[in-house]
Amino acid sequence: MGISSLGVGSGLDLEGLVTQLLAAERGPKSARLDARDERIESEISSLGQIKSKLSEFKDSVDELRKDQSLTDREPTIRNPSEETEPFTAKASNSALTGEYAITVERLASGSRIETASAVNGGFAASSDSVTDTAGSLTFNIGGTGDTFSINVSAGATLAELREQINNAEDNFGITANIINTGTADGGAKLIISSTITGEGNDLSIVNDNDIADLNRLATTDSTESASYLVPTKTAENSQAIIDGITVQSASNEFKNTIQNVTFTAKAVSERDANDEFQSSTLVIGFDEEGLDEKIKEFVESYNSLNDEIRSLTKYGESDLEDDGALAGDFTVRGIQAGLGSILSSSVSASALGGLFQIGIELTSEGKLEIGTSDFGLGTGASRLNDALEDNFDEVSKLFTGDDGIANKLFDFIDQYTKSSGILAGRETAAKDQREQLLDDRAAFELRLVSFEQTLRGRYLNLDQTVARLQQSSSALLASLF
Repeated sequence: MGISSLGVGSGLDLEGLVTQLLAAERGPKSARLDARDERIESEISSLGQIKSKLSEFKDSVDELRKDQSLTDREPTIRNPSEETEPFTAKASNSALTGEYAITVERLASGSRIETASAVNGGFAASSDSVTDTAGSLTFNIGGTGDTFSINVSAGATLAELREQINNAEDNFGITANIINTGTADGGAKLIISSTITGEGNDLSIVNDNDIADLNRLATTDSTESASYLVPTKTAENSQAIIDGITVQSASNEFKNTIQNVTFTAKAVSERDANDEFQSSTLVIGFDEEGLDEKIKEFVESYNSLNDEIRSLTKYGESDLEDDGALAGDFTVRGIQAGLGSILSSSVSASALGGLFQIGIELTSEGKLEIGTSDFGLGTGASRLNDALEDNFDEVSKLFTGDDGIANKLFDFIDQYTKSSGILAGRETAAKDQREQLLDDRAAFELRLVSFEQTLRGRYLNLDQTVARLQQSSSALLASLF
């Protein structure tokens, strides 16, 4: 086509001229579009960074406003030695502070039944048949209502019965084992143990069909009137002494024996040289260390957010330093102002009033810090320590009260970070601008194509005209000479 060979006829560099004119047309508009694209992408990226940091801070605030360390009491246990830890403990936030001397004298236990020795009608070996007639055995705990049954086949061995008991689908905590005594008189004994603890919770084994052979394995007949095997060990309560008062529990857990405190026996307490039990000391107090750590994490999390905001909103100090991507942004300014207002506000739910009273101060850069200045009230660190020691519940209310700092911060941040929030709206608007920019680029490229066609049409005519003139000139000169 002629358009692809501009200048061939005339010898003029018309192709280069068209290229230069297109570049001149494209340059300024393309630069404006590129700058606009860079601004939009920078805004989307920066809004995402702000939203991410706000979400991180929101999560830490949410943990703080719900954290149990702000309300729960902290149990501390002092044992006579490190060799034995007789119990563990936990306390609810309504537990009273106090100190208790506790001794664990006995752990709760379940009952145990064992079959008679071979010489007394038991079994000589684990391969002995337990019955010539099929029947069933029912295992139950009268005090709890736990029960399950197994069918015993004719000719079943003692070893097979053991497996049936252990693998029974409804087994509620019964374990069967065989002990070979190694003597002809003792033979093999089936040991049946129950994990159900507490006085009165002894295991009962019922011979459902009153089969004589199965009496060797049962504690009673189907009417539960006859008695056969008796527990070699009965179920017992755990027993402890609290400040000289003996207490018991059907399990190893002592719940509300001390009001709103639960302690769980793990081992019998140690004895001294006179064989007397040695008590451990349980102290119910405040989790000052945990709350102190949470407050410092809160400060660090806020400062991380503040650094991100300052970086993205800064103005360059010279022409060589670029402004932040969100410099002067009204939304981010609103976030900064709102956070600062909440952090410096008073809290009516707490007698402490505000963060300053626990040593947290706002710096000129908008950061939080545990203050080092005294102001005649002590340094920030000393104010925090004093508040935790003397006004623990008020420190908790300062964050978790209805108008507490953590609750107000969470609600404020949520309006920016939720899926339908302010930042999500800004991101959507910026992405719409990006889509419009793509449309503008496409339209601009179409205009350039049209402009190129116009240029080529014009310069094609020029090329052809100059070519004809050159031909006429050559013919005229040839006729003259």
